[in-house]
Amino acid sequence: MVLVRHAVLAVAVGVCVVAGCGSTGSGHSSSEAASAAVTTKPAQQTPASKGDTTLNRIADHARVQGSATAALWVVEVSDFQCPFCRQWHEQSYQAIKAQYVDSGKIRFAYINMPLSIHKNAWPAAEAAMCAAAQDKFWPMHDSLFATQTHWENDADARPYLDSLATEVGVTHDAYAACVTQHLMRPLIQADMDRATESGVISTPTFLIGTAKVLGAQPLDQLRSVIDAQLAKAGAR
Repeated sequence: MVLVRHAVLAVAVGVCVVAGCGSTGSGHSSSEAASAAVTTKPAQQTPASKGDTTLNRIADHARVQGSATAALWVVEVSDFQCPFCRQWHEQSYQAIKAQYVDSGKIRFAYINMPLSIHKNAWPAAEAAMCAAAQDKFWPMHDSLFATQTHWENDADARPYLDSLATEVGVTHDAYAACVTQHLMRPLIQADMDRATESGVISTPTFLIGTAKVLGAQPLDQLRSVIDAQLAKAGAR
């Protein structure tokens, strides 16, 4: 069950694209955007024996951060093997988190879009979401981007990804069962379907209130969009 839901809105937004990964080789301006809502209860760690529905609920909730009373949703549609997603993470993520998430202004969610051009994007997404099932999504998220160049070309990336999961503190047996049984695949596929329905064709793409920002935009560009959307939402 996927609990991060997207409602497509019609707006007039023009956005320049800096860099992104996708089947077209570049992004494009779009008039569609999405808002997000989460209807989960607080995440609790649950062993794999409870079933994948419970694990999916936990994992879905774990990849959302920020105050439940925040005035604005920011949804990142991303691919852990995309070099431009890594670039954005290295250059802008911590600043956005500190200024807007930690201050309670926005709620930030990560949506998976593992692209077929990246052979280890799916294994990385599964690793991240299986870590999320133990409420370890964000440490795993950071580790995957920080080490992307170490595993992106591996013929079998799982040993390296497993080592990252161990480092962030997952319970090994539950994590291994989740990955081996592909328990997070339905959640990841649902992410991809919803992103496609919202008009996303490249990564990273940011759905910010009623605006869509494509590519690894400079920090100031993203701030300007967030600030405009916060003003539109009446946030102080």
